[in-house]
Amino acid sequence: MDEYILQTKGLTKRFGRKVVVNNLDLNIRKGDIYGFIGPNGAGKTTVMKVILGLLFANGGEVSLFGEPQNIRNLRRVGSLIEAPGLYGNCTAFENMKRFSILSGGTDSEIHEILELVGLKEAAYKKARTFSLGMKQRLGIAIALLGNPEMMILDEPVNGLDPMGMKDVRDIILRINQERGVTFFISSHLLGELEKISTVYGIIRYGVLAEEITAAELAEKCGKSIILRCSDVQRAAEIITTEMGIPQVLINAAESKVNINTELSRAGEINTRLVKAGLEVSELGVISTSYEEYFLQKMGPVNV
Repeated sequence: MDEYILQTKGLTKRFGRKVVVNNLDLNIRKGDIYGFIGPNGAGKTTVMKVILGLLFANGGEVSLFGEPQNIRNLRRVGSLIEAPGLYGNCTAFENMKRFSILSGGTDSEIHEILELVGLKEAAYKKARTFSLGMKQRLGIAIALLGNPEMMILDEPVNGLDPMGMKDVRDIILRINQERGVTFFISSHLLGELEKISTVYGIIRYGVLAEEITAAELAEKCGKSIILRCSDVQRAAEIITTEMGIPQVLINAAESKVNINTELSRAGEINTRLVKAGLEVSELGVISTSYEEYFLQKMGPVNV
């Protein structure tokens, strides 16, 4: 049976008359890296703030570790929302020490976490001298105090250069794999999420368009054979019944057939259709990119 770390049921949040989050159902399993993707203004940060108890919901439920959201189980969650709140005149170690008072962290734990996020050499440098990427890593380090079982990160790579993005990605993967920490990460940058996510939640104007695993997404966005012929119905019948290929989609308006099978069978399909007396006027390979898939799900976005 799947163990859910976080679930929401019918979660709704309004600001005045404006519905920002609308009847949202999230399902995050233990060990997931859940990529919460949507355009700016889609409601991602609001959802995270409600889950963390920073905002009150107008409706629905939040469940953490199989229990209703409460102070006790929120202590098992680390978070970084929007930007880390750091003391600029304090060193990385001093920043960690201040926050560790809340979690009861020790000096040895602080040094261990700073090494984990790649700030061992910068432990006694003042935070105001840090680059944006180093500040993000320090924010993640602070969120790791208390040994959380889940991390909620809001746009953790926003504004970073490519190297900074890679550093943060590597840290997330390392923490997930070595410590078994579950991640709930929001972003509007698909290219970053697809490098680490095991599950995606696609949000549009406060509504969850879809939850899909990385494996399911890869299957949907895989390459397939496309052909145009004189009789698409007959072609589909031959391909499915005689060749045993069940995943066939007919586009009668364009006289096309989309066949989801090994690309190596393209020649065999062509030969079989020609022998059956069909005229094949086009044969090729198409693929749907992740970007195209997500844009279809999110629809047009008003800027």
